[in-house]
Amino acid sequence: MGLARKCQISLSDTRYYHCVSRCVRRTFLCGEDKLTGRSYEHRRSWVEERLLFLGQVFCIDVCAYAVMSNHTHVVLYVDDKKTERLSDRAILIRWHKLFKGSPCAHMYLKGEYLDEGQRYFLDKEIQKYRQRLSSISWFMRVLNENIARRANKEDGCTGHFWEGRFKSQALLDEPALMACMAYVDLNPLRAKMANTPEESEHTSIKMRCEQAKMAKQSKLLARFIGSPRKHMPKGLPFELKSYLELVELTGKCIRTDKRGYITKSEAPILERLNIKAQNWLKLTTQFEKVFHGAVGKPHSLDMYCEKLQHKRRRNLNISETLFA
Repeated sequence: MGLARKCQISLSDTRYYHCVSRCVRRTFLCGEDKLTGRSYEHRRSWVEERLLFLGQVFCIDVCAYAVMSNHTHVVLYVDDKKTERLSDRAILIRWHKLFKGSPCAHMYLKGEYLDEGQRYFLDKEIQKYRQRLSSISWFMRVLNENIARRANKEDGCTGHFWEGRFKSQALLDEPALMACMAYVDLNPLRAKMANTPEESEHTSIKMRCEQAKMAKQSKLLARFIGSPRKHMPKGLPFELKSYLELVELTGKCIRTDKRGYITKSEAPILERLNIKAQNWLKLTTQFEKVFHGAVGKPHSLDMYCEKLQHKRRRNLNISETLFA
């Protein structure tokens, strides 16, 4: 039996999480039905558009994503401090982009008078929305419900579209975060859906490559802010250029028709994180197979498990091997 979501998420240990949703109808998420020849590829754009929209509504940043034929990958950053800074009005405006809201909330936004009882219930409502806007469970729920309803309507049926629960992995440190992001970005290459990262449709790496050509970073994705330093702003602790080069180099190693290898001179980011090239290739091709649950260096896993009172230290041996 899987752990309860509250036993997997510890924002004091990390705000980065890898989430995976799989479709119970296999190829009918976005692929092609071999029996009828009907294509469902247009649904990939549904997922991508909804995901990026929710990243602007929730206080959760999208770091990486890949919409595959029968499942989706997304790496999220929970910005719970942002929800604390937002005003009551801002919280309600964001929530009303997703749901209708209560009569009291609409009265408040219109500047109408609220008596003491109405204000009491409104404050309770705002507090609830404030918590939900930094909740991964609510983020994934709003994402998946929308896609399921649209797909069921298109198929003329009812019932489950996604598996009962999405998979969630805590990414406890920089090596785990970078390996997971690269794993997600390279999903289409491993599945032979694309030849290069920049040709991977409905992925974060394609969007980042397109923006990088214009010397920009996408406003819809979490920003790269460079190597860790004393006064660290919010963002991914890597150089964008180094990350894109590493993903491109790794993609060549994965493809059987391309000769490629990684050296320290070509990928200094691996040297900084103390990841060997052969370990990096295993991380970016077998991330989900070798890790079940939280991912990070051994000391990060110990702290995480101790805080959440997990009796079993999963992934400890493989972490010692790959993140040595």
